[in-house]
Amino acid sequence: MLRLTGFALAAVLTLPLWAADTVVVLPFFNLSRSKNLDWIGESLAETLLEALAAEGIAVVPQEIRDEVLRDLSVRRYALLTRASVMEIAVNANAGLVLHGEFEATPAAGGGTSKGSVRIVARFLDVNRVRRGPEFNLSGALEDLSALQTSLAWQSVNWLAPQLPVAEDEFRRAHPPVRLDALESYVRGLLATAPDQKHRLFATAARLEPAFSQPCFQLGRINIVARNYSAAAGWFQKVAPADIHYREALFFLGLSRYYSGDFKSSSSVMRKVAAIVPLPEVLNNFGAALLRSGEEGALEAFAKAVEIDPADPVYRFNLGYALWRRAEYDQAAGSLRASLERKPDDETATLLLGYCLKKQPARPGDPRMEALERLKADYNESAWLMLKSMLAPKN
Repeated sequence: MLRLTGFALAAVLTLPLWAADTVVVLPFFNLSRSKNLDWIGESLAETLLEALAAEGIAVVPQEIRDEVLRDLSVRRYALLTRASVMEIAVNANAGLVLHGEFEATPAAGGGTSKGSVRIVARFLDVNRVRRGPEFNLSGALEDLSALQTSLAWQSVNWLAPQLPVAEDEFRRAHPPVRLDALESYVRGLLATAPDQKHRLFATAARLEPAFSQPCFQLGRINIVARNYSAAAGWFQKVAPADIHYREALFFLGLSRYYSGDFKSSSSVMRKVAAIVPLPEVLNNFGAALLRSGEEGALEAFAKAVEIDPADPVYRFNLGYALWRRAEYDQAAGSLRASLERKPDDETATLLLGYCLKKQPARPGDPRMEALERLKADYNESAWLMLKSMLAPKN
């Protein structure tokens, strides 16, 4: 397992966001006559991006890529020139581009087949201004999921041939998904209305219960709506091979915390912290430990501060935990550091006053209990970058 020290993770946060060998995956152009099939181009890009990221290959996140496309006024699913592809890569700070096109042909007769699909994918090495390999796949439209997995495996194998994962193992980690479930999921990603997103993701999960990605999305929708029990149920269904697995665990721990199940929350956060020692994970781990009465909260808060000393939440929680242990001088120092970053924090000011008067916590006093603060945002981009940087090269 890759072990990251606080110093190493903090150091990578000062680097440029993306590296020279980072891949930007573009939506595939639709050569078919029907624009209703544009979703397939999105599905190809989504599958490839997630598969590459799951293997530790540095990729430009979808939201960053889409922002670049908007800024450059590039029409989604457009057939791009080589110059346009290079311009997108430069603006996304990516050294490699994975793009292509597809053509779907509906079935002519009244048989069981839904038609056929032909996919062309190609790499462009922007730094060396040269083309990479081109992959051509074709098959039945109902086998789109398996074709995407095959394309993902070829892409991973070319980008990182040193990875120990075998093709059969890769395919087991990405089981095929029925076409209607895949379509509902991708259309859910493209939808803008929350109720429409929920309906499409729920349909995908119902049609293919083992399909992990819509479960993650349904968990996110429910946690935003503060339906914490429902959110936890969906996050529990996210598979370990899913790129969102660690994030799902983070939000599962958050959901259980807000449901009042602090011991379960700390157990989940402990698991996440062992894999991804991000400051927000360590902070929430510490908060759950504090509320459950378990040992280790102070250490978790201290590690979060070590990684990101500028965040007032981490400073506040460390000060609060120290005050509860009657370590008044150290607590006052941490609370002052928090107030330097957030001067209008009334609770931190109140606690600082308690520290200066060496006033201990009184059990049952609502002004003194359950004051720890959680982080609701999860961002593992820095961790993924460092993991990619430390991975063995050819």
